[in-house]
Amino acid sequence: MLFEDRQDAGRRLAERLEHFRGRPQTIILALPRGGVPVAYEVARALNLPLDIFLVRKLGAPGHEELAMGALTSDGTCVFNQDVIRELGIPQAAIDNAIVRESLELQRREQQYRAGQPPLGIEDQTVILVDDGLATGATMRAAVQALRPLVRQVIVAVPVAAAATCHELQREANQVICIDTPEHFGAVGAFYRDFSQTTDEEVRALLAQAHQAHSS
Repeated sequence: MLFEDRQDAGRRLAERLEHFRGRPQTIILALPRGGVPVAYEVARALNLPLDIFLVRKLGAPGHEELAMGALTSDGTCVFNQDVIRELGIPQAAIDNAIVRESLELQRREQQYRAGQPPLGIEDQTVILVDDGLATGATMRAAVQALRPLVRQVIVAVPVAAAATCHELQREANQVICIDTPEHFGAVGAFYRDFSQTTDEEVRALLAQAHQAHSS
């Protein structure tokens, strides 16, 4: 399956989530940056509030696109021990990555929210949205951070590697993927337009969502 862009993917994902339309105590949380345009369309279609949940991949030294783990803004870490072991990554390199990404999480928190407080998530059903999952490291970190705080966690993505989707089913209350191909390369291969989402777009979409839901 090929999506035109993230907006198209979000509209199609919303169709799979129709049973959540207008449901009380339910919010959409997007993983920035690429998950925000997808989640915006879902939130708009389902008339649900939208916020972000910040997670950063911990890139392996010298192989930055390869996740050795992930970090959430509340300090939750999830590690890919297979990658760490295979590459022989020392603890000092892991600690340095955590410090570096913690600073980036703080920066993004300030930039994206533009003074708006985060939505309350306690006792809510949270639908976590991203534009796709390859290894799923960032999504796993988000799920593990949220599970103790909320009523239930639903993972919803347009496309995911089949193995990743299966693995997340053991951690989230529910996983909804439109497409789960057995042979999975990169998320961008499933989009005609996979241009990078900017910080400005994230801020604008969050502001629009907040205004729409407030009114």
